[in-house]
Amino acid sequence: MKLSTLPFSRQHSTLVIIILSASLFIFFGEYFIGEAVTQALVYQRQLINQGEVWRLFTGHFLHTNGYHLVLNLAALIMLWALHGRFYTIKNYLSLFLFCSLSTSIGIYYYTPSLIQYVGLSGVLHGIFVFGAIMDIRAKDKTGYLLFVGVWLKIAHEQIYGASTDISDLIEASVAVDAHLWGAVGGLLFSIAYLINSKRS
Repeated sequence: MKLSTLPFSRQHSTLVIIILSASLFIFFGEYFIGEAVTQALVYQRQLINQGEVWRLFTGHFLHTNGYHLVLNLAALIMLWALHGRFYTIKNYLSLFLFCSLSTSIGIYYYTPSLIQYVGLSGVLHGIFVFGAIMDIRAKDKTGYLLFVGVWLKIAHEQIYGASTDISDLIEASVAVDAHLWGAVGGLLFSIAYLINSKRS
């Protein structure tokens, strides 16, 4: 992929830059401000039960360590390089918020043992699904491979669990259920998006 073909326009890249910048700002903010940043934003089941519902969204911007941050931001950039041409400020914002919510609500109701969660990976799986479906819509055959591939990955994780190498690298258990619910959110959003596009 040539640099000149990347979707650098404001419409395609603004929110990606904002998400990347926010993740970096929060990560390095922990070093300068301390754990107060994490404590205020992390997905924490007990505190959500007490009404701190913003954590359903903000927890996705936190990361366990530098490796976790780099892995997630590299994936964010890779997905933008692959599918950024399909992004607009409106659809990407809606997609990101919807997948954030589907991930958090999914693990809240169906993985009660998960008390605390951080990271973009659940949301990224939803963004991946959206991009694959947009490829298919654009008659790009690689979209089918990407779509099937992401669901095979999720199925493998559900059956066998995540790679221990990744868990060791990020110094935390990989929340495979977050990947599932993020992808489900991406699928549901994509269906609604396609239906709405046909009506427009």
